[in-house]
Amino acid sequence: MFSMTVSVDGFVTDRAGDIGFSTPSDEVFHAHLEEVASLGAYLLGRRLYEMMRVWETDPAMRGTQAHAAFADVWCDLPKVVFSRTIERVEGNARLATGSVAEEVAAALASTDRDVSIGGPDLAGQAMRLGLVDELRVFRAPVVVGGGLPYLPSLDDPQRFALVSARPFDNGIVLEHYRRNGTGSVTGTGR
Repeated sequence: MFSMTVSVDGFVTDRAGDIGFSTPSDEVFHAHLEEVASLGAYLLGRRLYEMMRVWETDPAMRGTQAHAAFADVWCDLPKVVFSRTIERVEGNARLATGSVAEEVAAALASTDRDVSIGGPDLAGQAMRLGLVDELRVFRAPVVVGGGLPYLPSLDDPQRFALVSARPFDNGIVLEHYRRNGTGSVTGTGR
């Protein structure tokens, strides 16, 4: 699955690279906690790894019960980091040694739980390979007018069906889509 908070116009950052529009309310944070707790592995790009590393390294991130729970879940989650520029990772993570397809296959083989891929560049590569079966879009009620897009440009359309839409207290709506067609849906476990 690929899950991120996105502006109404489809960007995960604004033009300046800021994600301030995606700050979750307590209710949305709890939904993120539930989602991450359901995972068996997480594949992520360098930028997302560096942004999320604070959950493993900064004790201040444990300031509330919900934040401490998220930090625990994130620390326990096996992670595979794709990077051409860093040589070492911390915590329950390892650097990818195979291709995106190989690492996705290995992650799926290592667990009977959901596997998520994060970071729009890495997830875009997986989308182009047809490896993303679910999209979970936390749609924020803001138009940023440009920035880093959630979804990549594709040569051919990929069809997804809306499974559910869940509104939250701060105006964010979680849109859950599943790939149409035949075959297994890897985003729902095995």
